[in-house]
Amino acid sequence: MSATGIVRDPRCLNHLTEDAHPEHPRRLAAVYDRLDTETIDGRWVLLPARPAEADELLLLHAPEYIEKLAATERWDFGFIGPETPASAGSYLAARLAVGGVLEAVRAVADGRLTTAFVLVRPPGHHAERSRAMGYCLLNNVALGAAFARRRLGLRRVLIIDWDVHHGNGTQHFFERDPTVLFFSVHQYPHFPKTGFFTETGIGPGEGFTVNLPLSRGYGDGEYAALFQRILTPIALEFQPELVLVSAGFDLHRDDRLGGMTVSEAGFAAMTRSVMNIAERCCGGRTVLVLEGGYEPKVLTESVMAVIDELSGKTSTDPSAMAASGKRKKIEHILNRCVGVHRRFWKSLAEKGGPA
Repeated sequence: MSATGIVRDPRCLNHLTEDAHPEHPRRLAAVYDRLDTETIDGRWVLLPARPAEADELLLLHAPEYIEKLAATERWDFGFIGPETPASAGSYLAARLAVGGVLEAVRAVADGRLTTAFVLVRPPGHHAERSRAMGYCLLNNVALGAAFARRRLGLRRVLIIDWDVHHGNGTQHFFERDPTVLFFSVHQYPHFPKTGFFTETGIGPGEGFTVNLPLSRGYGDGEYAALFQRILTPIALEFQPELVLVSAGFDLHRDDRLGGMTVSEAGFAAMTRSVMNIAERCCGGRTVLVLEGGYEPKVLTESVMAVIDELSGKTSTDPSAMAASGKRKKIEHILNRCVGVHRRFWKSLAEKGGPA
């Protein structure tokens, strides 16, 4: 077993929302409570979070938006975007979320750790350059990728987004950039109603955005198969130097905001697929960042399944899980994706790519 870096900070709980709001502090508090009861046994080490500096936020976000967000420190409570609340503790929590990602990226890029899981809130993948959106204030994963490229000198970064919602903000930040491959598998049509097959990137970034929009009801076997038959061949052809994951858990079968049927075992299999890619491309360098997941109990169990996989306590076989997937559902998505992307990726030139 190898130690995994865990980033956590109780100040992330000070981003307050209404009691009935899905993105409530109790979701992350439940995860922290579980970590406190676990026997570590060298399986993970704590990485301290730090507030991201202004110049780090400005790698992607607009100055006027950062000023607007900073002004929320004077609020008791309000909304900075549709469905996106903020309170006096929100700006610091958001900066800690970003800073935690940056510290994890640095630790993995430096070789101090191979894998890390950043357990913070608010989530980030909907946040755009100049606006909050969908519970997200700052785009944590996108800023991690920009930091890796511009500050640490990495040449290629792969972002995998398995949240049930499409990461519109992350896509928009990199849709013209061929050095960042964005792969998203998400429920469609669903908030924010973006991420169709034909959204492939723009100009020099064309082909480096890969979207798999799924109808309701996809589960463990289908996700495992799509990771194996689409993500893996494209990622191996791209050869990233770092893998980042927007790890949302709202595709769990018991989550209130999704319509998927993924279980804790499915998250373990997806994690193992990602680790296999990273091991073949970049010495295993992988950083996962918490996005959605709105049922505290199942979120906690799913997070622990991922940590167990990252740290080597478990070793799931994604191929065995993929074999249980419903062939018709898999082939539908495979055919649509290959039809769009075979001109960009040699590994998809033959239908389905390598098995």
